This record gives sequence, structure tokens and C-alpha cells, in this order.
Amino acid sequence: MSAFMQQIINGLSIGSVYALMAVGYSLVYSIMNFSNFAHGGVIMMGAYMGFFLITAFKLPFLIAFGFAGLGTGVLALIIERVAYSPLRKRNAPFLYFIISAMGASIFLENIVIATIGPTFKTYPKIFSPQPITLGNLSLGRLDLIMCIISTISLAALIYIIERTKVGTAIRATAYSVRASALMGVNTDQIIMIVFGLGGLLGGIAGVLFGMKYTVYPQIGFITMKSFIAAVFGGLGSLPGAVIGSILLGIIETLTSGYISSQYRDLIAFALLIFILVVRPIGLMGKTTEDKA
Repeated sequence: MSAFMQQIINGLSIGSVYALMAVGYSLVYSIMNFSNFAHGGVIMMGAYMGFFLITAFKLPFLIAFGFAGLGTGVLALIIERVAYSPLRKRNAPFLYFIISAMGASIFLENIVIATIGPTFKTYPKIFSPQPITLGNLSLGRLDLIMCIISTISLAALIYIIERTKVGTAIRATAYSVRASALMGVNTDQIIMIVFGLGGLLGGIAGVLFGMKYTVYPQIGFITMKSFIAAVFGGLGSLPGAVIGSILLGIIETLTSGYISSQYRDLIAFALLIFILVVRPIGLMGKTTEDKA
């Protein structure tokens, strides 16, 4: 029983980071109705920013952490202005947005390979490797920090969405961009805010993910699991993205613990196919028009 609970705790830790990544996909999808595959590149850049701010510039963890999040937030805004805004103004088909997103992701990956190199980077040991022991359970300090930071970040996002005027405008725009514009909402500004929030959370997730594992240019592909979590929970639903991420994290750790770590990715993508076939809107998604 203790081994099972240990796997659940590990799953909650990685699932919380998946949730930070997944809400970025859901935020953009809820308003623009397409999957922002450039988000993985933004997460990758956040991991690199945090690494170099800590190792090269010798900044304290919290300061480097904050700057990495702000940096990826600005990067997400730049991507929106360069890759998506011209398409929105021309009312381009959603397929063009997906192609542009994939191009932006490939660009970010290759510019890192060309300037920094393809070698793996490892964060220095910031927190003590000595785990916290609770009876037969062992909780890593980094895992605990990941859960705490993820919970605070997600709680702040939910507060913004549910309790502020900006959040009301975001929810209205997600319901109908055209109707919101007619009611006086600056939808262009709202889209920029959504990309900024998604980029900020993506940068936070990138730093945590890099600290937990390693940093390399193809890390954006690994973060596709957060997209699977968003689809699992229901694209466009923030609670669905969080719940889907937690469930995916637990499923992965149980698979590694009781079957084999080699089957983690297999089961994750098999889950994606199963959800798309059985319930395309996900666990908490709402029935809407066909979206790209």
C-alpha cells in the first residue's frame, strides 16, 4: 500500500507541472479555436532562460525563476504578433494557424541548436536532495516545491479568470469573439493577455521541468504530454486541463512503477487516441463547433 501511495505522490508532482503547461494550450484554444503547438517551444525557452540565469548570471533561484517567467511571457506575445496576428486580420483558415505554430516551434528549437548547441544541460542542485520522510512515504524537496509553486500559480490564474474584469473579458471572448467585440471588449488586447498568461505559466513550468530532469532543444516534444492532458480534460476548459494533467501524471507513474518506464509514452499517446475516438470533447469539455 505504501508503494502505491508513493507512486500517487510522484504522479501528483509531475502532474502539477503538466497542469501549468496544459492551461497554456487551453487558454489559447478557448479563444482562438486552434492548438498552439508553439507553446512547447516557449516552455523549452523558459527552461533555458532559468538555467542560464542561475548558472551564467548567478542569480538567486527566485529572481531567476521570475525573470524566466516574464521572459517567456514576452516571447509568447512576440509569437502572437508575428505568427498569428497577421493571419487573424486576414481571417485565415485555422489550418494556417497550426502550420504557423509548428513553424514557430521548429524555429525556436533550431535557433537554440544553432546558438547554444544540442547538448543536455543540467540545473545545479538548488534544493537539498534529502527527502522528507512521512512514515513509509518519501517526498522529495524538489517535488514538494514543484507542487507548491504549481498550486499557487494555478490558483492565481483561476482568481484572475473568475474574479477580475480582465477575467470576465477573457471568458466573454472565449464564448464569442464577435459578440464580445460588439459589446466593446478589445478582443485583440484580450488575445495578447491570454498569450502572455500562457507564456508566463509555460516559463514557470519549463524551469520546474528542467530542474526535475534536464534541458535540451527537443524538450518541447516531451511537453506534448501536457497537450494530451489538455485534450484528456477537455480543450478550452481550465479545470479540465488541471484534472487531465493530474490524472496523466498519476497514470504515467503507476505505469512506470508497476509495468515499465518504457511504456509511459505509449500509454500516454494511446490515451489520447482513445479519448479522441470515444469522447472527443474530453472529460470536461463542452460541445462546440468543429475546431482545428
